[in-house]
Amino acid sequence: MSLNSISPIDGRYEKYTKDLISYFSEAASMKYKIIVEGEYLIALSETSGINLRKFSQKEKEIVRNLYNLGSHDVSIINKIETKGYKNIKATNHDFKAIEYFIKEKLRKTSLNDVLEFVHFGLTSEDAGNIAYALMIGESVEHVYFPALEDIVRKIGKLAKDNKNIAMLARTHGQPASPTTFGKEFKIFEERLKRQTNQLKNHKILAKLNGATGNYNALSVAYPKIDWIKFSSSLIPKIGKFRGVPLEVNLYTTQIEPHDSYIEIFDIMKRINSIIINFNQDLWRYISDNWISQRPIEGEVGSSTMPHKINPWFLENSEGNLGTANVLFEFLGRKLAISRLQRDLSDSTVLRNIGTAFSYSLIGFKYLNNQLGRIAVNKEKVLRDLKSHPEIITEAIQTILRREGVTMPYEKLKELTRGKEITLLDIHTFINSLEIDTKIKKELLKITPENYIGLASKLS
Repeated sequence: MSLNSISPIDGRYEKYTKDLISYFSEAASMKYKIIVEGEYLIALSETSGINLRKFSQKEKEIVRNLYNLGSHDVSIINKIETKGYKNIKATNHDFKAIEYFIKEKLRKTSLNDVLEFVHFGLTSEDAGNIAYALMIGESVEHVYFPALEDIVRKIGKLAKDNKNIAMLARTHGQPASPTTFGKEFKIFEERLKRQTNQLKNHKILAKLNGATGNYNALSVAYPKIDWIKFSSSLIPKIGKFRGVPLEVNLYTTQIEPHDSYIEIFDIMKRINSIIINFNQDLWRYISDNWISQRPIEGEVGSSTMPHKINPWFLENSEGNLGTANVLFEFLGRKLAISRLQRDLSDSTVLRNIGTAFSYSLIGFKYLNNQLGRIAVNKEKVLRDLKSHPEIITEAIQTILRREGVTMPYEKLKELTRGKEITLLDIHTFINSLEIDTKIKKELLKITPENYIGLASKLS
């Protein structure tokens, strides 16, 4: 952990975000752009009608070995862009630096004769948008999903383990018809599963069609080549090569409009909001002592109050997920808009996708920590449930309606609303009713503990 980092992502929280370095760091960005440039070059060599010889298998391996970008290679690319390298003057252009790096590497190989087909007929955005699609897709698959599914799995276990633990429900913060802890956990498990499935089935769009989206340079150089077919084939092929479902977008300006990114961000935003909701409910249960926290030796809850075990993992999770959502919301607003055939404002914004992912991941990790140290306080839950016998009046008035009793709701309202009553008071009321003895027995069996409907089954 660096103590000099301005961003907590690369400092205090680095232990939670380090897995994203391979996808969203500057070095990773270089690697993914080289992957796209390399696969494009290989595809050109395999396309008849282009005066580019076919590459041998060994030559394809030479190209693909460039994808194993080491720190020395990253340094060279950075120098080409910012300072100059050997006889190459500083480009002050990140993508041109990558193009020159590839040529510099291939110059010493049998591919020395094909250098001008590197980045042939393309604009930076052609390779750049595919690179971002891969970065997003691979990070979701290999980092985001495992962390999210760990949460879903733990919530699912809580649902199963506590499916029969009756608890007082609250609507508008007031005592309401009972539920079970398992059912309440199950709700969040199912909400998250639904969003996860949407994310898993989502395809990212990418384009490879030149400076204004019309294949101008490619078609003027090789008018007989079906470039629409070429890009429609190559983009999914590159996706398959990296394990990411990509789909071609034929209708773009210089940039791919980013709508499919925004759709992903919207799903992630919903996931974060669901978890924030879960965090807040869990926080309240801990506050009510319905859920207890396991103390960790050496850990401090308060700098002045020795007894405290604060649910700060939940609070940190909530704060970081909220920060992620602000970023996702901005990304969604900004990336959907570009002046005319393009402006460059999206380029600098895209570099912050990893930041939004990082804050989400931090939120997931903090919640996972909390889930590993909690247990339902069954005795306290039962005690608080029994202290609100008025919650069974819904059941009583419903059965009385079934039996045709006049205005049972109003009678129970008069008995209970704004008053503290006991179960004995309710039993006295039932026994005073002029109804069949069998119905009285049915009503007297209802308790706060057993009036849980189908909650256990739903869990």
